[in-house]
Amino acid sequence: MTASVQKLALALALSFTLTTARAQTVASPDTAPLLTTVEQKLAEGPAGARFGVLVTTLDGEVLVAIAPDQRFIPASNTKMFTTAIAYAELPLLQQTAKGTGVRLENNGGGAVDVVLHGRGDALLSSADDCKVDCLQGLADAVAGKTQRVRNIVGDDSWFPDERWSPGMSWNNIPSRYGTGVSALTLDDNELVIKVRPGAIGAGASVEASGYFTIENLVTTVAGAAEDIDAFRMPNSLTLRLTGTIGAATAPLTLRYGIDDPAHYAAWRFGELLRARGVRVSGTIDVHHRPLTAADDPVNRKGAPALLPAEPAMLAELPAPSLAANMIRINKESQNLHTELMLRRVARQGGSGSIADGQAVMRKVMTEAGLPATGYYFADGSGMSSYNRISPRGAVRLLSWIARQPWGIAWRETLPIAGRDGTLQKRFKGTLLEGKLFAKTGSLNASRALSGYLTTRSGRTLVFSVLANDMPDGTDDQATAAVDRALVAIAEAL
Repeated sequence: MTASVQKLALALALSFTLTTARAQTVASPDTAPLLTTVEQKLAEGPAGARFGVLVTTLDGEVLVAIAPDQRFIPASNTKMFTTAIAYAELPLLQQTAKGTGVRLENNGGGAVDVVLHGRGDALLSSADDCKVDCLQGLADAVAGKTQRVRNIVGDDSWFPDERWSPGMSWNNIPSRYGTGVSALTLDDNELVIKVRPGAIGAGASVEASGYFTIENLVTTVAGAAEDIDAFRMPNSLTLRLTGTIGAATAPLTLRYGIDDPAHYAAWRFGELLRARGVRVSGTIDVHHRPLTAADDPVNRKGAPALLPAEPAMLAELPAPSLAANMIRINKESQNLHTELMLRRVARQGGSGSIADGQAVMRKVMTEAGLPATGYYFADGSGMSSYNRISPRGAVRLLSWIARQPWGIAWRETLPIAGRDGTLQKRFKGTLLEGKLFAKTGSLNASRALSGYLTTRSGRTLVFSVLANDMPDGTDDQATAAVDRALVAIAEAL
C-alpha cells in the first residue's frame, strides 16, 4: 500500500436518489459540476432505482451531499460495522477466546458419551488436508483414551440458540449464504456435493458425504451449460436436486447450508472416531441453550449474563486468530463468520445473543458519533432485510475508523479494486484499479459500496454509495452506474 493510502485524510460522501428532487441536494459552487456529473452517471442506472452518495473530508468539509440521511438496506455493508466493533473490542476478545473442546462423560455401567463443545470457532475443519484447527486432533484425543463410546453430543450452548436472524429470507436457509449459526461450527457449516454429467439423456452422478439424503433428478443434456436447482425444507435432511447439466460440463462442486450445525459436527466426529477404530454404539445428539428473556440486556437491566460453568475438557484446540478471520470476513464477505464474530462480541459481559451484540453496537457507534437514525441492524452479516444505514452513518463510521489505532489494520481487511476479494473483477483498467478499498454489499434489489479511494491528484477520500429498489434483473446495471460515478469522482478531484 502507498503512504498516501496509509495516511487516510479525506471522507467522501454523496447521497443521491433518482426519484428525489434536486432541492434535497447540498453542494458548494466549487463542487456543483461534480454533483451534476455524478447524477448523470447514476441516471444511466435502472429506472426507479434509489441511489445515495455522500462525500466529506475527515475535518468536516462537505464536498457533495444529496439526501445524506436517507436510509437504505445495506446488505453486506453491515459487515463493516460488525468488524469495526470487533476491532474496537479485539484485545479482550482475543484474550478470552477459546477453541473447540471435547470431553468424555461417564453415565454409569461402563458407558461413555463423547461431548463436543463449540466455543464460536469459525475455522474448525475436518478436511482431509486440514493442517490447523482440525477436528481430527480431538478425535485422536478420544481414540487415545477409549476405543468404545456410546452417544456423541454436539454442544453449542456457548451461545443461545439463534440460528437465523430476524428478517432473513427463509428461502436463503438451504443455501450456503443462509446456513445456521452455531457455537459449534465445522467446515463453514456447508455440505459439499460434487455433480458429474452422465451420458446425454441419463442422470447425473452425485457424490456427497451421506449426511443429507440426496434426491437426484438432474438430467444430462448436450452442451456445456448447467441449470441445477436445489430444494430443501427447513430442518429437513433431504435435499432434492433438479435441472440439467451439459455432457461437456466439468464436474461441479456445489455447497448447501446446514440447519443444525451442532448435529452435523457430532455426526462428522462420529465418522472420524470410527475411522480411528472407535466403536460408536449410541446416537448423535445435541445440546442447545434455548433463547430466553435473560439473553436480552434490557431485561437484565445492565447486569452481566449468568452463564453455566463448563466442565473440564479432555482436549482443546487453540483459540483461532480473530484478526486473521476478519480479513476473510471482509475480503470474501463471509456471512457465517461475521455472525459468529458478532456473537463473540456479544459474549463479553453478555450471553452471546444478537440482542447483546446490538447493545455493543449502540455503545461503539455512540462513541463514533453516529446518529441513532444512521443505522439499524438485526444481524451481523447483512442478510436481514430489516437492516438500514444512511450514507452519513457509513461515512462517519469510516472516518472514525481512520482515526483509531487499529484503523489501518482494519482497512487492510477490505477488498481492493481489481485485485482481490469481492472487488477482484471491478474497476479493472480504470483509475481506481488498486486504489479503491471498500466493502461491497449485495442482496435482493440492494447494492452497496463503502470505503476509501485515492483520486488522480493523490487525495484519499472516504465514500459511501448505496443503491436500493432496483427492478428485478437490473442489479448489475446499478453496480455499473455506481462504478462509473466513483471513477468520475476520482478523475475530478
